[in-house]
Amino acid sequence: MSKSVRWSFVVLFVLGSCFGYAQMPKDSATGNKRTVYLFSGLGADSSVFNNLEFPGFNKVYIKWIPAEHNESLTSYAGRIKNQITAPNPYFIGLSFGGIVAVEVSKQVRVDKMALISTAKTRDDLNRIQCFFMKLGLYKIIPGSLLRHSNFLTYSYFGVKSPMDKQALSKLLRGTDITFFRWALRAIAFWDNREAPERVIQIHGTADRVIPCWLVHPDYKIKGGGHLMVYNKADTINQIINNYFNN
Repeated sequence: MSKSVRWSFVVLFVLGSCFGYAQMPKDSATGNKRTVYLFSGLGADSSVFNNLEFPGFNKVYIKWIPAEHNESLTSYAGRIKNQITAPNPYFIGLSFGGIVAVEVSKQVRVDKMALISTAKTRDDLNRIQCFFMKLGLYKIIPGSLLRHSNFLTYSYFGVKSPMDKQALSKLLRGTDITFFRWALRAIAFWDNREAPERVIQIHGTADRVIPCWLVHPDYKIKGGGHLMVYNKADTINQIINNYFNN
């Protein structure tokens, strides 16, 4: 077994979620439309939500800001909530972005929230993975490997088509390693036990990053992996729009 593959096994073992930086798009909270704030993850910019459409909503994409040393998710959410300017907003959170959205929703009144491939409470997370992240195992993983994709990462994130593999490779290459390491530690020490109100949780049955059997979601997407926001977008879009408009 090559050194690269051995390191890949270590990465897959300690990953509880995958996170990264998002960029601000052109959409803004203007006019009389309702506003939905989107929290991305997995080294993604706003393009991760390209296949989702929300008629009647202004879309605003949350921009990740640098985390302070050993900062908690509660503290981080308190700083990032300054980007929430519309009254009674709607939230959509993906992967790590969903966890941050949960924390922000405890500090800002949210009308409705949809969580995709993520956790509502720490009970949704794998305790073994969190244990090893608390030990700081993620610190020894080379940054170059975290940006590398291979057959193991393709399988882990549930991507099969050439287009999805290309998307995953792009996301991993764009991962900010400092932010990534902070996020792993923050998730390991996340202590939220109370599920937010007015929320739906959508999860894939084939998600290996956050196993579906731990989550008990409102909607299960058969065969959906952690990146189902790409290849199961039509189903996800219908679920969220029905929830937001009813």
